[in-house]
Amino acid sequence: MTAHDISLADAMIQRRSVRGFTDKPVPKEVLDAVFSLAQRSPSNCNIQPWKVWVASGAVRDALRERMVEKVTQGVPFAPDYDSLPRFEGVYRERQVDCAMALYGSMGIAREDRPGRQRAELRNFELFDAPHVAFIGMERDFGVTVGLDVGMYVQSLLLSMSAYGLGACAQGSMRYYPDDVREMLGIPSSTAIVLGISFGYEDPEIAANKARVDRVPVSDSVQFCDSV
Repeated sequence: MTAHDISLADAMIQRRSVRGFTDKPVPKEVLDAVFSLAQRSPSNCNIQPWKVWVASGAVRDALRERMVEKVTQGVPFAPDYDSLPRFEGVYRERQVDCAMALYGSMGIAREDRPGRQRAELRNFELFDAPHVAFIGMERDFGVTVGLDVGMYVQSLLLSMSAYGLGACAQGSMRYYPDDVREMLGIPSSTAIVLGISFGYEDPEIAANKARVDRVPVSDSVQFCDSV
């Protein structure tokens, strides 16, 4: 099994968060190829701190059922790391624009609270993806090592794109880490950073029609060549 004949630039442009999948499982040889390619990710001092567990089949089903039950019952989140900060200013504007694009594609109005809650629950249903990868690192590692893990996640997402897979990186997959560790046999010394639901995209899912753009490079990058 080989990667699709696309350039790195194409993979980066085509990559997006997929929120609806078919039930077709990814063949073992494709999984091996995807994760082998991602393993080439940069790493400070080559320590390669990322740890990955991929839940499929009955394990994935049981984990999904437990998370959905906890969310439905209002069980408080207990992530290993703090949740996202409250965004203000331009960052809040971008967050709102993203939500409007997503909910708009699904026909959910801003005032439709039940509809929004149902859409949020889809995270814990894994968007019906046949696989979910949990990425963790040693609990004692800090931000510097976390950067390595972030680079690995980007490499993995691009690798999935190269092999024709859709994926959605989800911070919500770290909300019940004790359950993830218990069901996947992960040691307590490993903290769960995030999860990635992945598989083959279902183009008929309304959420997959959402599109968001990036701000101009000049908003993020400043070129300094004189004093």
